[in-house]
Amino acid sequence: MLKELKKRKVYVSVITVLVIGIIVSTFLLQKEVVASVEGTSITKAELSEELLEQYGSTVLDTMITNKLIELEAEKQEVKATDEEIEAELATLIESYGGEEAFNSVIESSGASMEAVRQDLSLYLVTEKLLKERITITDEEMTTYFEENKETYAQAEQIEASHILVEDEETASEVVQKLDEGEDFAELAKTYSTDTTNASSGGDLGYFGKGEMVAEFENVAFNLELNTISDPVKTEYGYHIIKVTDKKAAAEADFEQSKELVEQSILEERMSTEYSTFLSELESAYSIETFLGSN
Repeated sequence: MLKELKKRKVYVSVITVLVIGIIVSTFLLQKEVVASVEGTSITKAELSEELLEQYGSTVLDTMITNKLIELEAEKQEVKATDEEIEAELATLIESYGGEEAFNSVIESSGASMEAVRQDLSLYLVTEKLLKERITITDEEMTTYFEENKETYAQAEQIEASHILVEDEETASEVVQKLDEGEDFAELAKTYSTDTTNASSGGDLGYFGKGEMVAEFENVAFNLELNTISDPVKTEYGYHIIKVTDKKAAAEADFEQSKELVEQSILEERMSTEYSTFLSELESAYSIETFLGSN
């Protein structure tokens, strides 16, 4: 039910690649047995060889690219501050639906938060280096706005929170507590089975029509501001909904959308500029590879 934020990435670097690199470095040249099939052993060295054969060149290419960017950033004295990294991390965590969901992904992948922060630092440095190469004119922004005007129109939106429970009996119990004056957010933390937002009091943020299941949406969009619904049954269980803000539909306005337009153009331009930028770095720095040479 949660909205998915777009992840702005202009370089190839994902957690799975990080994990492969960790596995390769861990098992490389070790001889201990990792499995046995009918008495026949599979060693860490054999596993390492298989991993290198399947993923070695991909991991090495990524590491070379990262090193090129690091060297160029050092040359141009471009850095990502701790504040910038933490802000980008917060956005990334939000895109996964909250800290619990994000930490679950990190834990299951075998990566670490330090590795994620290093990855985000590299992304931010790359973004800064690319931005220096891009100029966006007012004429470009005006043209882009006119061509994508519907994108910047404000659809009707509401801001809401919910408490999701499994059965009608529990829903009635929560409603009774609300009627007795107990706090909605605290009850969400205690009762809600929606783990992506229970810790934040059931906050769903702003959403428009078509983003939630129909039964939920029909009730939510007809609730008065700061009122709480009766339990609403959906495929997920029973929802108790509270609407906290409303935004009316509005036509697109260039001045109000200017910053978003510029960011959209910038992201498109960075994606195309990245290949040229990387080719220039590969020509400017000496690169030798020895994987598979022995």
